[in-house]
Amino acid sequence: MGGPCLCKDDAEGLWREKRERGRGFVVGLAAREEREREIQSASFKIVNRCRTTIWPGFLSGAQTAQLPSTGFALESGKSRTVTIPKSWSGRIWARTHCSVGSDGKFTCLTADCGSGKVECAGGGAKPPATLAEFTLNGADNLDFYDVSLVDGYNLPMLIVAKGGTKGGCSATGCLVDLNDACPAALRIVARGNGRQSLACRSACEAFGDPRYCCSEAYSTPDTCGPSPFSLYFKHACPRSYSYAYDDKTSTFTCASADYMIIFCPLPYTSQKVLGARKDGAALPLVNKTMMYLRSQHSSGASSTGLAQLLLIALFGSSEAALSLVVWPFL
Repeated sequence: MGGPCLCKDDAEGLWREKRERGRGFVVGLAAREEREREIQSASFKIVNRCRTTIWPGFLSGAQTAQLPSTGFALESGKSRTVTIPKSWSGRIWARTHCSVGSDGKFTCLTADCGSGKVECAGGGAKPPATLAEFTLNGADNLDFYDVSLVDGYNLPMLIVAKGGTKGGCSATGCLVDLNDACPAALRIVARGNGRQSLACRSACEAFGDPRYCCSEAYSTPDTCGPSPFSLYFKHACPRSYSYAYDDKTSTFTCASADYMIIFCPLPYTSQKVLGARKDGAALPLVNKTMMYLRSQHSSGASSTGLAQLLLIALFGSSEAALSLVVWPFL
């Protein structure tokens, strides 16, 4: 009659076997996909060492999709880990002095992204803002990263690469408070309290001069060099970008790394954070003579205040005009 009969019990057993094999295949596939996601993504740990709440913001580059979360609140002493696609490029910063107005819109006094919400949703930081800039898995499969003061400064920031397999993987950032010693012409002050400096503008934003913006006739590395204003930033934060063509001492590389982005790090504990290793970078992470600049003449004319700061920073003179105080955040 055409062969042996497949009884009901045998059929059910065969079905169960196929089902278990199928389930094992699905589980194995899911595990493999999870491993691939881990390989193709990086972990960014955002740490708030400031005294008050900050609101980190994220902006993806033109050819990169926006992240699932583009902004959130981060209380003092807290951290949050974000998974970043391995091919991502973009910027990270922190907004400060934020609140919801009577119109229901969320706004910040520094680095506001203009969305009216905690999520930036494709909006970038309004200068002045300290920026962490990343291009992951770029040329030679390296990550490229920097801390930029080209758009000004609002908070200290430190980037630490962890677990990198090649590249220098150096730490970079601006670990000192530049707000109180900011030249008067660049200073952003709080409304109703002209003595509280909230942020420090770039000379480009403050004056719009092509010489400071590296634009028009000054749009090449040969025609646009550091200005007295950018030198103020550079001396205080040697590894940070201080003007548009500050690439040689300000761009760092690593491969297959995870990253810590710390706001308001303590300059004098940076070696504890980084470990005892020598990272081989051309410039120090911290200029110890400028951990915290406080000009006794900050209320004077802008040109005088700036000249004093530059003389002190560059030549170490006039102790009466300057005090060195460690950044006070724990």
